Amino acid sequence: MTKDVSKISLLLPTRGRPALVQRLFRSIVEQTADLENIEIILYVDEDDTESHNLAFDNLNITKIIGSRLSMGAYNTACLSRSTGDIIILVNDDMVIRTTGWDKIIRDFDVNVNDQIYLAYGNDMFKKGKLCTFPVLSRKTCEILLKPYPEEYRGAFIDCHIFDIFKRLEHAGYHRYFYIDSIVFEHLHYRTGKAEYDATYSERGRFDDDAVFISLRNLRQDSALRLLASIRGEPLKSLQVINALKTNSINSINSVSAIINFFTIFLMDRSLPFRWRTYLFIWFCGRNLVSKGYLPWLE
Repeated sequence: MTKDVSKISLLLPTRGRPALVQRLFRSIVEQTADLENIEIILYVDEDDTESHNLAFDNLNITKIIGSRLSMGAYNTACLSRSTGDIIILVNDDMVIRTTGWDKIIRDFDVNVNDQIYLAYGNDMFKKGKLCTFPVLSRKTCEILLKPYPEEYRGAFIDCHIFDIFKRLEHAGYHRYFYIDSIVFEHLHYRTGKAEYDATYSERGRFDDDAVFISLRNLRQDSALRLLASIRGEPLKSLQVINALKTNSINSINSVSAIINFFTIFLMDRSLPFRWRTYLFIWFCGRNLVSKGYLPWLE
């Protein structure tokens, strides 16, 4: 590894998509300025034997073959094996489009003196609205303790991290940055850029709604830990997590759900008003879609 150059770790859980992984690998090789300082931590399920031999010339790949886990647990396992200074969550249905993307991220990273930040590029879908592929420093991950909670089965990790930094912003420190010059294109089926395959179909679209709601205190404690670090104060402990195991919010009738969302989101004064309003409207919409009331939003 080149001395004094920050190493970037790409965390990549995958299942049943070896061709897509090869496509991503190809884009990494083609677009990266300094391949020596990139590592890929690849998690493959034991029963996904077709993916066990994934490899690519000139890439430093650490492969984990293990039992089937939640998405949060996959990412946590990859993080534990990573050695980089900068940690990026990536998907097998993404492609890097920006030449020298790694230099842009390193140049950004070196200018954040205390190394507390969330950065993200343009995914060509959510764009600046959400950190689809979050970039965190290792220091930030260590302060958060649980940057990728294992309770999340397949979604919401990006929203969870974004919410933490929205709370930090509300406390007076804007530390999330949209780098639109970096394009990590998300070739998701909802954009019409991919087939609806088994990996998509096995993830319940609304399975993690209740988990996100139940982890509110974890996000608040995480934001307070970042705030304390910025201010040079002692870090508080995280509360014991009591995540919901069922999607109970979407199981109740919509009127009751909307009342709950009003209390959960709009009354959360630890968040900026625009963000809590967005969450309230978004979750109301998700609840209605889950019950078939808004089929055109499916």
